[in-house]
Amino acid sequence: MARAAAAFRLRLANLGDISALSKLIERSVRELQRGDYSEEQMNGALGTVFGVDTQLIADGTYYVAVSATQSGRDMLVGCGGWSKRKTLFGGDHGPYREGRLLDPQKDAAKIRAFFVHPQWARQGIATQILEACENAARQAGFRRFELGATLTGVPMYAARAYVEFERVSVPLRNGASLPVVRMSKKA
Repeated sequence: MARAAAAFRLRLANLGDISALSKLIERSVRELQRGDYSEEQMNGALGTVFGVDTQLIADGTYYVAVSATQSGRDMLVGCGGWSKRKTLFGGDHGPYREGRLLDPQKDAAKIRAFFVHPQWARQGIATQILEACENAARQAGFRRFELGATLTGVPMYAARAYVEFERVSVPLRNGASLPVVRMSKKA
């Protein structure tokens, strides 16, 4: 059942969120991306391309959307962040990591790791997280943004002025590959 966009709030993620983030990411991928990716691609990408990146949490650049349940407990309904590091995508266990800090005057901030709970899809969560990320990256001096979008995410980013500049095929640990669309936007 869909919920109203006003029923959530954003906050920075913390290390205590890791278990809930892992569950959210897997559910989001398996339900929302199944129209764009095969089971083999999703299985190969979970934990590497699609996974928790604790560096984003440590850097204070990863947001979660939280909704209170009927019992009063917080439920994570979305997540996403930005990075001042070179890594474009991937979780802690991905082979695509490069922790070098970016130069805001020359490099683009990386928009990273957006996932929404399927019951909360198309409620404005990703848009609000994206706006928070862009604002924070601008405040840190970045003039451009870059991301590696899933096929599922391309329409959302395109609607927010991101422009495709490259399509890549990311090799996965199970021998499959995952199409990813690199996109960018001026701040």
